[in-house]
Order: sequence, then C-alpha cells, then structure tokens
Amino acid sequence: MVLPECDLIRKLKSSFFDIFNIENALLDQESIISQMLLAIQETLNVDGVTLYKHDLWNGHLSIQSSTFYREDLKIKYSRTEMVQMQESVRFKRVFRGKLPMKGFDQEDLVLVLSKDTMNSGIIAIRGVNGTEVTDEDLEAIADECVLLLRKVQNLTKIVMEEKRYRQLFRVTEKFHSSMDMDAVLGEVISTLQEVYPTFTYYLLLSQDNHNDSGLPIKDLEYDSENIAAMQAYVTGEFQFEDSLHEKRSILYAPLKGKQGVYGVMQMIAPNTRVFPKEEVEFITLLAYTAGSALENAQLYQQSKRLVSDLQLINETSHRLNSNLRLSETIQFMCSQIRQSFDAQEVGFILLSDKTRTLNILSGSTPFFEEKESKLYVNHLKEKLDQELDSIFIGDFILQQDGEPLPYRAVMAVPMIQAGILNGFTVVLHKEPYHFSFETFKLLQSLIHHSTLAFANSILREELEKMVITDHLTKLHSRNYLDERVHLSMQEDAEGTFILIDIDNFKVINDTYGHQTGDDVIIQVANLIHKNIRGTDVGARWGGEELAIYLPKIPLDTGVSIAQRLVSAVEDSTTPKVTISCGVSYWTKIGGDSVKNLVRRADEALYTAKETGKNKVVIQETLIKSFEALT
Repeated sequence: MVLPECDLIRKLKSSFFDIFNIENALLDQESIISQMLLAIQETLNVDGVTLYKHDLWNGHLSIQSSTFYREDLKIKYSRTEMVQMQESVRFKRVFRGKLPMKGFDQEDLVLVLSKDTMNSGIIAIRGVNGTEVTDEDLEAIADECVLLLRKVQNLTKIVMEEKRYRQLFRVTEKFHSSMDMDAVLGEVISTLQEVYPTFTYYLLLSQDNHNDSGLPIKDLEYDSENIAAMQAYVTGEFQFEDSLHEKRSILYAPLKGKQGVYGVMQMIAPNTRVFPKEEVEFITLLAYTAGSALENAQLYQQSKRLVSDLQLINETSHRLNSNLRLSETIQFMCSQIRQSFDAQEVGFILLSDKTRTLNILSGSTPFFEEKESKLYVNHLKEKLDQELDSIFIGDFILQQDGEPLPYRAVMAVPMIQAGILNGFTVVLHKEPYHFSFETFKLLQSLIHHSTLAFANSILREELEKMVITDHLTKLHSRNYLDERVHLSMQEDAEGTFILIDIDNFKVINDTYGHQTGDDVIIQVANLIHKNIRGTDVGARWGGEELAIYLPKIPLDTGVSIAQRLVSAVEDSTTPKVTISCGVSYWTKIGGDSVKNLVRRADEALYTAKETGKNKVVIQETLIKSFEALT
C-alpha cells in the first residue's frame, strides 16, 4: 500500500499539530518528543522509532527517546564523522547484512537530522510493515522533525525563561524584604540550586563576610592563583574560564552594588567547552540583584553597628562622668568591653609618674593578677613606649619556657596625655583573629573618650587622699578621723579610741633638731600602719600627738593593740623614744558622743604622762596604769 506523498506528510503534520493542540498541555520537552516518535511510528506503520542525539562534547550518539524498550546504547561518532554524514546524506536505507551503517545494522531506515547544532542527531526506524515511502517523503519527514524539535526547544526556552524571571522577581522581593546578610546569601544559593541543579557553585566572599551557616561559601583569597576570580572581583566584570582537560566551563560573576563589589559568584558548568551564552543574561541579573541586596544588608548592618557603637560610647561616657570611684570605673569598663567585644580578659595598666613601674588597676580581670600576665603586659609596654600607637595583632605568639601562651588575639590601646604614655588597656582572647578591625577601632574610640575620665578620677582620688591625709606621716587627718568615729557611732555597736603622745618630744627636737623630730614622728606613724587593720583609722592628732580609732573592737582588744604599739616604739625607733597611750571605749548602751569619747581618752593620756610615761592608761581607771591591771 502506497499513500500519496502529500497525504502521508499531511497526516504526519496533523499528528504533530495535535501534540501542541492538547488543552492545558504542559510543554514538557521529553513528553513532546516521545509523542513525535509515536506519530512517526503510527504514520509509517513501523515497529519502532528511536531518536539519537549527538553530544558534541563526548563525541557519541545516545538515545534520547524511543517508542520501544532499548538498552541505553551509546554509539561513538566523532564530530567530524557526524558532519560528514550530515553533508553526504539526509537519510539512509539500511539493508540488513548488506550495507550496514555504523551502529545501526539492526535498523531499516535512518534519518539524519539537520546540521543545526541544537538538533544534531539521527532518527532510526525499525520494522517497516508494508508502507512504502519515497526518498522525498523521508527528507520531508526529517525536515518536519527538525522543525518540530526547533519549536519544542523555542517554546521550552520561553517557558524556562518565564519561570526563571518569575524566580528572579520572587528572589528580588525576598532580597528587598530582608536586611539579614545570611538570609540574602541563602536565597542566592537556593535560587541557583533550583535553576541550575547540575551546576556546581560557590560564593567567594571576603573573610569579614564569612559565616558558619553551611552554605557553599569560600573565602576570597587575595593571594590566590585563581586569577579569573580576582579579576572579576577587582574589575567588576564577568570572567570565563574554560578547561578542556577537566571538561568544564566556569563563570565568575561579580556580586556588585553601587558602592563596590562584595564578592564573586562562581558557577561551574560540567561537560561543556564554553559556558552556555543563553544562561549568562539571567545569571547577570541574578548577580547584580544579589550584589545590590548584599550591599543594602551590609549597609544596614553597618548602620546598626554604628548606632550600637555610639550608644556604647555615650553610655560609657555618661557613666564615667558620674563621679565613680576609680575601682568602680575600671570594673564598669571591663564589663562593657567583655560584653561588647566578647573579650575573655581585660586589663587596665597605669604607669607611675617617676619610676614608670606598672600598676594593674583594681577592677581588671583576675588574669592580670597572675604571673603569666606580666609577659603580655611587659611586651606590650615596650612596643607602646616605642611607637605610642595602638596594637592590633590577630595571631600573637608569645612563648614561656618554649611553650606558647594561650591568648592569641590581642588589642592594646595607650592612654596618652600631653604626648606621655600614662597607661594602656589590654584586651585578650584565646582564639586567633577573634577581634575584627571594626572592634579594634571601637576600642580605640572608647579608650580615647575614657582617658580623660580616668585621669580625672585618679586626680580626684589623689586630691581626696591629700585632703584626708597628713602630708608628713601619711596618716589620716584629724577631721577625717572625727567623721569616721561619728559614722561608726551611728552604724556600729562599739569601738575603741587610742590617743598617743611621743614622750619628751621637745628634748628630741632640742637635741637632734626638728628634722630628726619629724623623722621620729614618721617612724611612729609607720609602726601604727603596721599594727592596725585596713578598716582601722590612724590619724595625726596634732604636733607629736597621734590617734587610732578601732571600729567594732572591744576595750580589751584595743588595750592589747595599744600595749603592742608601746613596745614596738620603744624597740624600733632611732633615736629611741617611747609613747604614752590613753584608751577610751564606747557602746550603744551608753549613749556616748565623739566629744566625750575623745575627752576620756585625753584624760587617760594625761594620767599616763603624769604617772611615768611609756604606758597605757584606760578610761575606767584613770589612776591605775595598765601594768597595775595586769
């Protein structure tokens, strides 16, 4: 049975048209090709039809679709062989066992598709069952198949582009609705995975943008041998890298915003010599959109950080100007730095005016009380003395006995006034490169704003000390002692007061001179310092008279302290002197006053002086010495 040529082709065209005329049909390329082969099989009344596509890269024909089961056959055809076959014949009638065609000796008809690279391949037909077709019919069938394949490819491309631009619109909306850097990067990766599932991709970002979110992100190495990536980053232009040996093509797309380039998107297309041009436009739009989103997120985060930094400086300055004690100031600053910078150790070190010795201020973290800290402090002090500039070391290696010390990230900021190094702040962490450069700049600003407050706090405490301290003896002043006794009588349950006089002091002055007399007073004052607690108050009462107040101390203990002091003065002074002590005592029950407490001690002292000196007399027994009591 021979069908008229026009009827056979018309029937095939009608079948092809019906493929696209299905209501609500999905433009699935594989499904359409499968239906195309079934239409050929039905029109020609053959047993089976198979479409082989030619892979230019791998150089072989492989089955794309078939109307009957076939193993996944791959036939080696070089590019040259394929071109020669396309130029020599559009179709081939294969007679089994006579003129076999390479790889197709089991087929009855072979239609060679056009030279079009996108449609380079072969349609193989098996089992012609009585329907005779002319050479013109075969050539027309080949043309119709190529036309259909082109339409499928074009329609598929349109659908894919629409889908991609919808994805681009969707991802753009997400970009502009988020100011979180990690969220933007995650959305970029998610879009790439959806659009290019066979590609491999990385985001090459600077170290400052590195995160631990599990995304395929690499550091952009500035000394890397990957020249193409660096060129994309520096120039802001797309770069391509094709590798015949590794059978892949790589695209480097800069993530560029209005103010700069924030990284590079690396896309690796496998099994291709040249990166697909049709993908470049979409990738360009995605990269520029992502770059703008990264810029906005980074600027937003920078603005938040700057606001936070200003708030920190403002709060710190406000607290430092609120008349805090120096120890409270240092403690507050340590807390602020540890919390804001995630620091492990913070130390404040002052240098004495004359000896330039190092003094660790109270309030620094406990590490600076250990011997190990001196290695850090001394090393940093030497560098600061030389350069008078802040120190920022990401990976600081300092050794002790051949072993590296634990703290690797180091920041040190000097406190300078009038060009003189008065001290410095040290911030440490065990993890290398823990502190960012922004953190370092903030620390510099913080210490710069705090230096004057530190100096004022130190001067204020020194001035207070001068006001309440006797210049000669370094004991407290009489006014300060009066205030402390008065406060103790309000808050405590009891207390003991000792009034001291250096015996025969006029003789010392007349014999040795007033300078020696002053030295004797200083010696006695030093012995008082050694024999009382930090909570006790030693004071210069006037001239050669001194005083001690012992808060919360009962009378018997106070008498013991006075007696110990009498013995120490007699044994330790040069020239040798003695002292007399009058002791008074108060309790809550007695309803006492400071004036009466002092009067009783003065009367006891007078008794001690009149009854032989070098003794202790207490208020209750004005006529008996302490020796008589014992």
